[in-house]
Amino acid sequence: MALRVLPRKAWRNWRRSADLRVPLHSTEVEDASRRFLLYGALPLWVLPGLADWWMHRRTRIEHTSGTKESAVHALMMSEAGAPVLMGLLARVNPLVLSVMGGAALAHGATAVWDVSLAVGEREVRPIEQHIHSFLEVLPLTALAFTACLHADQVRATLRGGPGPQDWRLLPKEHPLPATYLAGLAGAVVCGVVVPYAEELWRCRRAASAEPAVSTASGLPTAPDVSGVPAVPAVSAEGSRR
Repeated sequence: MALRVLPRKAWRNWRRSADLRVPLHSTEVEDASRRFLLYGALPLWVLPGLADWWMHRRTRIEHTSGTKESAVHALMMSEAGAPVLMGLLARVNPLVLSVMGGAALAHGATAVWDVSLAVGEREVRPIEQHIHSFLEVLPLTALAFTACLHADQVRATLRGGPGPQDWRLLPKEHPLPATYLAGLAGAVVCGVVVPYAEELWRCRRAASAEPAVSTASGLPTAPDVSGVPAVPAVSAEGSRR
């Protein structure tokens, strides 16, 4: 079954076809839509992601919601990254569109879970909530433009994908230029992967350090309600000494 879905022979020569041309000055609706998707929606997606990471850092996520929320962020990046990677490399067909639609729903549900975790542990400022609105709408925007560019495949998906190639992960007939893929990959690594990996590392380091500090002091810690690291609770008898 796996070999039917992912034909290896087709992927061995996926870069040998001529690259897809995206005319920069064409006024055709298809060309303009593809330009917006490739050079607008996808690259701009990195900016609110980076801004959201900065807001987490400002509110000291490692000392509040910690590793739990950071792991949810990693889950959301996976939900967004997998369908984007498929759309960039694979031929858009009912299989790819179904994965994109399912991932968009999962991403939206996880976003609600993420905020519900955050508001109980740390301050979620209005600007961060506004940043979240971009992170929620851009995946749907990318999906909508992809559907418009491949209306025939949307119809095939709604009909259950009756074609022999509808449920196979095939390479694009004309792949995107290697320079574009490399540039987008560099932007994603620098603007998303590295910052959120640093966030997860910072949260895990703080989680490991807090028990050690508590054990070394031999004193209980007061509950953290201010968004700053907890401080040892000193008894009145100890303060008189």
